[in-house]
Amino acid sequence: MDNQIWSWFTYQPDKPLIFTQLYFWVFFTIVLAIFSVIYPRKTLRNAYLFLISLFFYYKTSGLFVLILIFSTVSDFLIGKKIYGSERILTKKLWLSLSVFLNLFVLFYFKYAYFFTDTFNSMAGTNYEVYNHLAYWSNSFFDTSFRADKILLPVGISFFTFQTISYAVDVYKGLIKPVRHITDFGFYVSFFPQLVAGPIVRASEFIPQLYKPYTLTRMEFGTAIFWILNGLLKKMFLADYLAVNFIDRVFSNPGSFSGFENMMALFGYSLQVYADFSGYTDIAIGVALLLGFRLPVNFNSPYKATSVGDFWRRWHISLSTWLRDYLYIPMGGNRHGSLFSYIMVLVVLLFVALLAERLSIFVIGLGVIAGVALLCRYLPTFKKWIDTNINLMLTMTLGGLWHGASWNMVFWGALNGVGLIIFKQWKRFSPWRDHSRWYFRAWSIALTLIFITFTRAWFRGESFDAAHLMLHRIAYAFNAAIIPEVLYNYRHVFIFLIGGYIIHWLPSSFKLWYRETFARQHIGVQVSAAVITVFLIYQVLSAELQPFIYFVF
Repeated sequence: MDNQIWSWFTYQPDKPLIFTQLYFWVFFTIVLAIFSVIYPRKTLRNAYLFLISLFFYYKTSGLFVLILIFSTVSDFLIGKKIYGSERILTKKLWLSLSVFLNLFVLFYFKYAYFFTDTFNSMAGTNYEVYNHLAYWSNSFFDTSFRADKILLPVGISFFTFQTISYAVDVYKGLIKPVRHITDFGFYVSFFPQLVAGPIVRASEFIPQLYKPYTLTRMEFGTAIFWILNGLLKKMFLADYLAVNFIDRVFSNPGSFSGFENMMALFGYSLQVYADFSGYTDIAIGVALLLGFRLPVNFNSPYKATSVGDFWRRWHISLSTWLRDYLYIPMGGNRHGSLFSYIMVLVVLLFVALLAERLSIFVIGLGVIAGVALLCRYLPTFKKWIDTNINLMLTMTLGGLWHGASWNMVFWGALNGVGLIIFKQWKRFSPWRDHSRWYFRAWSIALTLIFITFTRAWFRGESFDAAHLMLHRIAYAFNAAIIPEVLYNYRHVFIFLIGGYIIHWLPSSFKLWYRETFARQHIGVQVSAAVITVFLIYQVLSAELQPFIYFVF
């Protein structure tokens, strides 16, 4: 019994504290009970939720919580230095330090194996990854990190982007630095959105730290709706599709027909949306019960009528972060800047390292020189380059944010190409009048098809696996077995079709049933929660299915 109780407070790798575990909801109930007593005192409330968030991250990622604490302390101090500096140059130097530290931590844990393996392949060496940070921590703080392996801390891509946005917002004068480190720590580590977003801007969230707690009856009902909606998306829809069909096809695409591969792609488009937006829905609901409003992260992305429209609807917090902190500083669609060309060299170096051929970097430099020469003598070409270079760079770097592999580079670049083509196509497209339902339906279908086929690289286990999947679709479609496949996987296809139909319901109708639920008596909402749990347990798989974006 003592061991059982002790395990509740220690890191258990096989029992992470995540939304799909009953343990989380017991934990959250206790958090709410204590919160209901201390919430009027804002300083104490923020400190309490900061400590709870650290415990949550410890239960999810073990001693990687020290990385989160380091990021919190360093950016809290740097933010004060930026605000207190009178000279612009000094402010810029402190801001640069914040960006350097955050990107160093991100690159160290996320790309160490990529750089080591690439160097070994190119230089003929046999270096192994050694976790120096773990060694130093074990030596000085008596921790027990593995020094022979670098593991990726859950959510590191999300909280490093949040701390960068804080430093930038303080530098721009959008916010003042927070008064207490517990307030800043709470902003960085707020547990509902810590490990998979949405990415919260400092200028949007920090003002909430100093506002009194408010939660109307309508907001309470809305929070319950978002939590139940997210659980159904994740555990009833996404996990069922993954376990019973999608994972089987992606693990061995050569063993399935082209039709099955194509349906797996469309299934994955729905799965990744239901999985990721499901997490966001739960995070928004949990945060709202605590009196904090998180930004919307998805807006029915498969209703998008173009690639550009899709990226305004999908993972909105990341898309807008890249726009405001990368795309616009590089010059946006107005011109290429020195920052743009530095980023071109960075991407080119990544591609050369992926290919394990430095000659590609040299050839790339020659191409850049040729493009620069053409821009000097061809103003129209220069304007086209200036308009599109930053867009292409942003999408490619967005791909690299998801991981250092050919798959992610190609996926990001392909979306960049899609955006550029759309910008040109919309000028003379005969289907641009979306007031006509059939033109709109055609645009939605075309966008969904493009986005879905790029998922072959996003989800594929390797570049060759993605190519094999598309090859099977093109040359081994085998239409004759479609009736048999539809029958054998009839429950999967019912879920698949049902999921898309619900997604395409009018936004006004979704708002109506969300508000209707929020206004219902608490007994009705409790009954809905019981039914939700019952439905989930009907399709629950024996093995825990982690949220897809935990690996990013």
